[in-house]
Order: sequence, then C-alpha cells, then structure tokens
Amino acid sequence: MNRRNIIAVIFLLAGPAVAKSQYEFYCPKGSYAIEASLESTKELRMPMYRNAMTSLIATGDYVLGGTTADNGLSPLLFTTSLSQRKIVAIKNIDAEIPGQQAIGTGFSANGNLFYAGTMPQTGSSNSGHIIQVQVDNRGQINVTSLAQPVPGEGVFALTFNRNRNEIYGIAHPSGKFFVYDVKSKKIQVYNETAPSPGDTASYHSFALTPKDYLCRALVTDKQGRVYGSRSINKLFSFDPATKKFTVLKDPLPFVWGREVMGRIDAWVTMPDGTIYGSNAADGQLFRLDVATQKIVNLGKAIMMPRLMSMVPGKNGMLYGVAGAAPGYAHLFSYHPKTGFRDLGNPEFDMVTPGLEQGIKWRGYQIATMTATSNGQIVMGENEALSQLMVFPAENQP
Repeated sequence: MNRRNIIAVIFLLAGPAVAKSQYEFYCPKGSYAIEASLESTKELRMPMYRNAMTSLIATGDYVLGGTTADNGLSPLLFTTSLSQRKIVAIKNIDAEIPGQQAIGTGFSANGNLFYAGTMPQTGSSNSGHIIQVQVDNRGQINVTSLAQPVPGEGVFALTFNRNRNEIYGIAHPSGKFFVYDVKSKKIQVYNETAPSPGDTASYHSFALTPKDYLCRALVTDKQGRVYGSRSINKLFSFDPATKKFTVLKDPLPFVWGREVMGRIDAWVTMPDGTIYGSNAADGQLFRLDVATQKIVNLGKAIMMPRLMSMVPGKNGMLYGVAGAAPGYAHLFSYHPKTGFRDLGNPEFDMVTPGLEQGIKWRGYQIATMTATSNGQIVMGENEALSQLMVFPAENQP
C-alpha cells in the first residue's frame, strides 16, 4: 500500500471520531437560553446589528450587558432578569454619549456602580469614554460619562481597583496606559505600554491592526499591581504606588513563529486569588504566579486560537470560551487536578415564560461570560441575533 493510500485509510478510520468531536453539544440539566434578539413579539428585544454582546456582569437577579454595533450604529446597554428569563430594560447610549460604537471592556464593579469603556465610531475623530452605569431594583439603567481619558482614542481595556478608587485602561489605537482617579477625576497617561516604531513595523508585516495586537483585558493582584500585555508577546505590571512599569521576564506562551500575534485575551481571578490569563494568538491558558512573577503555561483548551472570556466555577473550576469566527466557539472547563475538558457547543432550550416556543439554541459565537453569586454561568453571543445562555456550575471538577 503506498503512502497516499495509507493516509486515506487513516482519515477514513478517524473520520467518525473527528465528526463526533466537532458536533458535541453541551446541554446540562438546568440550562436555558434567554431570547434577546428575535424581534417577533411585543417583548423587549435588541435590534440586529447592534446586539453583539461584548460585556456582561451579574448583579443580584439581573445581568447587565453592553453590546458592539456595526459601523455607523450605536451600542446598547441592557438588563436581563434571570428569574423572569427576559430582558427588562434596553438603553441606547447615543442620547447621553454620542458617537460610540462598542462597549467591549467588560464591567468592573464598585458596589452598585459599574464601570466600562467605550470605543468610538470607526474612522471618526470621536473619543472613547469611561462610563458609569447604575442599575436600580427594577433593572432600569442610568449611564453617565466620567471621562474621555485619551482624546481622539477609544478605551480598549479597563479594570478598577477598589482599594485605590482608580480605573486603569488601555487606549486604542496607541496602546497607551491610563489611570483615572474616580474621586479627584484626574487622568494620567503613560507611554510605556505603547508599541515602538519597530514593533508597529512587525505588526504591519503580519497585516495586524491595533485591534489585533493590543491588550484586551487588565487584571489587578492582591497587592494592587495591574497586569496586561504589550509588544511583542510580553506581559507588563504597573505598580500604582510607585507609578513604575515592569516587564516580566517570561513571554506569553506561544507557538513558534507566531509570537508577534501574542496578546492578552482574557483574565480571571479565582476566589482563592489565583490568576489565570489567556493568549489570544493560539488560545493558551496560563497561570500567573504573582509571588514569583512567573508564567506557568497550562496548554490549549482546543486546537483553535482565541480564548475570549473566563469565569470562576465552583471548587477551583473555571469555565471559558475558546475559539472564534470563522470557527465555532467551544465551551471548556479547567481544573488544576483534572485539566481541560472540551464541552463542545452549548445547546440550550429557549423557553421564555409566556412564549413556549421550545427552540433549541446553539451558541456558535460567544464573546463574554459572567458568574452569578448563586453559581450560574451566563454567556453572551456576539452575532447578528445574539442571545443569553445560562447553565449551573458543576459542584465537582
């Protein structure tokens, strides 16, 4: 048998297993989908092309969400009641903060206040804003602009330090780092995280734009240090007490030849303080040892790039979404004792009270997640018809 025939036989034998792995659906008991974007009833629904969910946070019975819109359209803020399984409020931010297109930083909580950053319309000279959002006991939304931290630039990543009452962020497209003091309203902007001309030339050779290489998320440790990624494939920390930046010695985990595409995709801080991060380029998960400032590479959840969002589960488990367009997102779990599990594509029943349509909804493109205080995991799609998907965290790894 020649080599070509041997290879053909191998693929024929492997075919059923490969097909099965591609079409595994995750539908645990207690899971459900919440209709948010099918404009076929009198219930509140978000319109197409403005409803890609890119930020979520749970607050009591409500989930607060922020969207990204197509160019020329305004993003939305919305709240969903988990007990009622429906959207209860939608707010167009254009009335208060015109000229914006995306709320993609995620939300940081400060008691009953939530902070996020906006990206202005593509190609415009508008500035992104730090916004403050409040949700009342009926789920209604109030939004105000706190600042435009870097004139003419968007807010690409953001996090909040409650102990110092400071907001930290990354500006787009420059990659500059900024600090906003919530009390004094003062802004400091730093150039240490911005790519050098040589870095920018390397990115251009790979046809990468700032949205492809800038740090997507920031995280703070117990000492208050802020971590993010900078060029090329490096992790930095910022000490707000000394105003000093440090570049960690360990690079982000990467596949050889692809380090130029390395950047932080997501962070998650576990209840015990353990910090996990992900590299967008190849979807590696890693643990950040804050005591030694070392990176521990934990490997890949699936054989695809991107690892866009992660949240804590129970008993040391984390859940995350790996993969992105043009492929399908896969839900996965990771535990230090048992490693990775590829849970496949979530497929949950959509049964809105009063609208017993019984649709089985599959989540193919998922960009953001949040965890509730009672152990539910909520995922938001970032498609033309985006829905929320909810499932209970497992009790055992």
